[in-house]
Amino acid sequence: MTSVDGFKLLAEAHSYLRTAVLGVPEDAWGNPTPCAEWTVRQVLNHARLDQQALVMQIAELGPPADPFEPADALDADPVGQLDEMLAAATAAWVSVGPDAENVPTPFGPIPAWQGTGTAALDAAVHAWDIAKATGQELPLTDDLAEGLQVIADLIVDFIRDNFHKFGPALPAPEGATAAQKLLAFTGRDPEWAPAV
Repeated sequence: MTSVDGFKLLAEAHSYLRTAVLGVPEDAWGNPTPCAEWTVRQVLNHARLDQQALVMQIAELGPPADPFEPADALDADPVGQLDEMLAAATAAWVSVGPDAENVPTPFGPIPAWQGTGTAALDAAVHAWDIAKATGQELPLTDDLAEGLQVIADLIVDFIRDNFHKFGPALPAPEGATAAQKLLAFTGRDPEWAPAV
């Protein structure tokens, strides 16, 4: 089985998410996003709760709400809340170490590299959602996408079939980049743009 450095992917994806959130204009938190019916604020709250949910069985860090019902439960300091959660989630993954084989997750026991990679996939895709929804020139890089595709090939269809939490894969554009292929596979239109 092909593996990747999930901890490296996680650090890169968390940085991407934080950068996207720092770039949200004050008047853009209510903007629509590629996640149908969710605002920027709701996508951020969902992303935050997902990171907590993925480590809830290895740390006392369970999400306070259902990640798929992301109310606008962010205070006036969304970056501070995000930083606090990212630090706690990273610490939980570090506590099990990169070589752990049977890390408990909501999807069953998996190797640490897959768990951290899954968290990275989630963070990176939602960072793209936020960046696109707020007009930021902050693309998902092909280098990051290539590593995340390894994870996506392992986990996305399983989550679709068993948890019904991913939309169906979409066809990638002709001549698609690695990032576009990954986004389409996760059910996003890689060419999505806000309505004018």
